[in-house]
Amino acid sequence: MFRFASPYMFLLLAIIPAAIFFQSRRRTHPAMSTSGLSAVRSLSPSPFLIIRQILPILKYAAMCLMIIAIARPQSGTRKENILTEGINIVLAVDLSESMAALDFRRKGKIVNRLEAVKGVVHDFISKRDGDRIGMVVFGSDAYTQLPLTRDYNTVASVLERLKIGAAGPNTAVGDAIGISLKRIEDIESKSNIIILLTDGESNSGEFSPETTTEIAAQKNVRIYTIGVGTRGKAPFLIKHPVFGERYVYQPVSIDEETLRSIADKTGGQYFRAENMEGLEKIYDIIDKLEKTEVKVEVFAEYSELYSYFLAPAFVILGLWIVLSNTRFLRVP
Repeated sequence: MFRFASPYMFLLLAIIPAAIFFQSRRRTHPAMSTSGLSAVRSLSPSPFLIIRQILPILKYAAMCLMIIAIARPQSGTRKENILTEGINIVLAVDLSESMAALDFRRKGKIVNRLEAVKGVVHDFISKRDGDRIGMVVFGSDAYTQLPLTRDYNTVASVLERLKIGAAGPNTAVGDAIGISLKRIEDIESKSNIIILLTDGESNSGEFSPETTTEIAAQKNVRIYTIGVGTRGKAPFLIKHPVFGERYVYQPVSIDEETLRSIADKTGGQYFRAENMEGLEKIYDIIDKLEKTEVKVEVFAEYSELYSYFLAPAFVILGLWIVLSNTRFLRVP
């Protein structure tokens, strides 16, 4: 981290153009007329004459370096200590095949349900501060994609790499809640929540949603459930061996009763998102409901760098003084 401790000292830089202006106004023609030099005008100038013409640059360069040194350049490290625990948040994301339904529109472009969720969840993550966030994905099976962490860049990166069907074609809601509860047990916190997003009915897994919901309620873990997708039929892009790619409308169904029951028994809320705007609003609501005051202790250690500018300034200034009073001495 780099900074200037006294940046107002840069106002002194205004002295340099003023000095150049007044220097140019000084009389430069000789006080006494001499004979013409037309006879020797064709001769190439001496290297020393060229050096003499750029000699004033040394003086002004030394002045610039001195002013930078006076502004006190510093280099240091800024550190933050988070003094509060924050919230443990586990994002349980459905990756079943039905998430490929193309019934969302983002920035004027038709996208599938998973791509819509990625964008909204990414914005949700960016608003959190001090919370630990983990990720569980589920389809026919459920597994941990990322344990609880405050490294939000890693969370966003893992989220972006999620693929439909990676956990199987079906939907194991009960197992997703169970794995999420295990991740929450990894790090103790006063507040623990699960945000469960699915677009189907629980039809797979070892545990029923009712069983894992009871465990969550006993452990005071709130579960916010989100049913994502339109009602009735939704378009899917399929690759036909003869007709190629084409859109096919297939019936979709969400077990809203079970999702509402999960939320009610754990003190959370159930939401239904049928479009991008609704999905964004849901995560905004959750973001406002689940807030903790995060106290951050900020401190920094700086080292002075003025010597790196002051030393060459003295060298350049000394060189200018020596040259202007010896080889390039100007006699009025």
